[in-house]
Amino acid sequence: MAGLVRRVKGWVASPATKLRDARKLIAKGKLGEAFPLLGQAAQAGLAEAEFLVARCYLEGAGVPPSAPEGARWLERAATQGYTEAQSMLAALYVRGLPGADAARGGEAQALAAGRPAAALFAADEAVRPDFERAAHWARKAADAGSADGQALLAYILTSGPEAMRDLDRAEALYRKSAAADCAQGCLGSGLALLRKATTDEQMREVAGLLRRAADAGLPTAMYLLGVMTERGQGMPQDIPAAVALYRQSAERGMRSGQARYGLALMQGNGIKADLQEGESWLRRAALQGDPDSAALVGDLYARGGALPPNHAEAATWYRRAAEAGHKAASRALGLLYLTGAGVPRDPGEAARLFRAAAEAGVEQAKYDLAALVMQGEGRPEDSVRTREWFESAAESGDLVAAFNYGVCLAEGVGVERDDQAAARWLRRAADGVVNAQYWYGRLLCEGRGVPANAEEGRGWIARAAAAGMMDAQVALGEMLVSGRGGKRDHHEALGLFQKAANQGHVGAMFALGALHGGGHDVPWNRPEAQKWFRMAAERGHALAQMMLGRYLARALAGEQNIEEARFWFQQAIERGATDARGDLAALPPRPEPPDASIAGAGGGPLRSSAAAR
Repeated sequence: MAGLVRRVKGWVASPATKLRDARKLIAKGKLGEAFPLLGQAAQAGLAEAEFLVARCYLEGAGVPPSAPEGARWLERAATQGYTEAQSMLAALYVRGLPGADAARGGEAQALAAGRPAAALFAADEAVRPDFERAAHWARKAADAGSADGQALLAYILTSGPEAMRDLDRAEALYRKSAAADCAQGCLGSGLALLRKATTDEQMREVAGLLRRAADAGLPTAMYLLGVMTERGQGMPQDIPAAVALYRQSAERGMRSGQARYGLALMQGNGIKADLQEGESWLRRAALQGDPDSAALVGDLYARGGALPPNHAEAATWYRRAAEAGHKAASRALGLLYLTGAGVPRDPGEAARLFRAAAEAGVEQAKYDLAALVMQGEGRPEDSVRTREWFESAAESGDLVAAFNYGVCLAEGVGVERDDQAAARWLRRAADGVVNAQYWYGRLLCEGRGVPANAEEGRGWIARAAAAGMMDAQVALGEMLVSGRGGKRDHHEALGLFQKAANQGHVGAMFALGALHGGGHDVPWNRPEAQKWFRMAAERGHALAQMMLGRYLARALAGEQNIEEARFWFQQAIERGATDARGDLAALPPRPEPPDASIAGAGGGPLRSSAAAR
C-alpha cells in the first residue's frame, strides 16, 4: 500500500517535492528507490537534482556507473550555474573522461563525496585531459566563490599547458582557497610556498598547510608531510611519525607512499622490520608503475636472503623497472642476460641493455658494454661508442677511463690500433689503476709502443700482483719461473700460482701442475701435479687435458687409466693441442666388445657379477 501511495503521490508531486523525497530515501540508504525520483526532478530542470543524478552515475549509486552520463548531467547543472557541478565537471575534464567505463576508483570516490578538486590528487597520472573545457568550468566556479573551483583553476594554471600557465595567479587562488579551509587549496598553497621557501619560518608554514590537507584525508599531503617529517623540515625530525604518514598515504593508494613505507619496513627504519610486509608494499607500488620499487623488488630476488635467489623473478621486476626508464635496472637485467641467470643467456640483449643504461648515464654500464665489445659482442658501432666514452672521460682526468681508452688503443677497439698512444694512456692510468699497471707492464715486456724493458715491466706487474690481481699474479709467477726481468724463484712462483688458483684462475692451476710435475726448484709431487692438471682440464684448459692424459696413460702418479687418457687426449685435440695426436696414436687400441653370439649363447644376456648379485 505504501508503495502504491508513493507512486500516486509521485504522479502529482512537484519536482521540488520529488527532490525532497529522494533526499529522504538517500538518507535511509534506499538509492534504488531514490534514483527515479531524482531523474524526474532532473528532467524537470532542477539543477540540484541534475547534480545528484550525475553523482549517482559517477558513483554507481542506484544506477549502473557511467562517466559519460555523469558528465552529461553535470554539464546540465553547471550550465544553470550550480557551482558544485561546475567544480566537479572541471575536475573530470582535468583528469580525463575514461570513455564508457566508470570513473576510476579514488577519483570517483572524491567526486561523489563532493570534493571535486580531490580527484586531482586521487591518482598519479591524468588520462586524456581537456584543459580548455576544464578551465572554462573551473573559472566559473571560482568566480562564484567556490573554494574547490579556486583550487581547480589554480591547478590548471600551474600544471596545464604552457600557454595557460600563470603561477602568480595560481598562487593567489590557492591562498584564497586555503583561507576557506579547502583541503586542496591548502595542499596547492603549501606546494607553491615550498617551491620558493628559504627560511625555517616558511618551511613551518608549508608544514602547517600540508598538515591541514593531510588531516582532511589527501594522500598526496600525507606523503609530502611524511617527507618533511623524515627530513626535519619545518618541524623536528621524527622518523616513526614520518613512517606513519607514509603508511596512511600508502593505504589510500599513493604509490610514492607505498614505496617509502615498503622501504621503511624492509630497513626497519622508524618501524619494526618486516621483510615480507615490506616487499608486499613495494610490489604494490611497482605494479602502480613506480620504477624504483620494481628495481628494489628485483634486487630482493636477485640477492636472496632467507631463501635462495630467484633470478627469474628478479628478471621480471628488473624488466618492469627498465621499461619504465630505471637506468640501474637496465644494467642489472643486462647482467642476468650476460650470465644466463633466470633468463636464456643472450649477450646481444645484454649489450642492448648495457647500451641503454650507459647512454642514460650509468658509468659502470659503459665498462660492461666495453667488456662485451672486447669479446666480439654488440653492434659494430658499439666499438666506436665505447672508445669515445672512454676517450672523453680520460681527457677529463678519469684514470679508470684512461685505462680503458688505453686498452681500446692497444686492441684496436673502435679505433685503429696505436701501441704508442696506448702505452701513454696506460702509463698515465697506472699511477692509480691496478689493471693499468698490469697492462703497462705487459707492453714493456713485449716492447709494444715503448722500448722493451722486461725489468721495468716486471716491476709494474709485481705491483698489480701485490694488489691481488690474478692475471698479474700468474704473469709474475711465469717470470719468476723463467727468470725474465729479474731473478728466478720457483718457490715464490708456486705461492703466486696457488693464490690465483684458489680464486679460480685456470692457467694458474695448470702452472701448479707443471711445477709439481718435476724439472723445477720445488720437490716433485706427481699426485699433486695430476690433481691440478685435472682441475684445469675439467675447466677446458687444452694443455692440461693433454698432460692429464699423459699422466693417466703412463701411470705417472701411480694410476693408469687408458680409456680416460684417450678421452682427455681427444678433448685436448678438439681444443687445439695438436701434440696430443701423437699421444692418442700411441695408446693401445680400444678392446673389441664381446661377440654378440657368444653373449647370447647361455640363453640370455650376460650380466656383470655386480649386477648378478
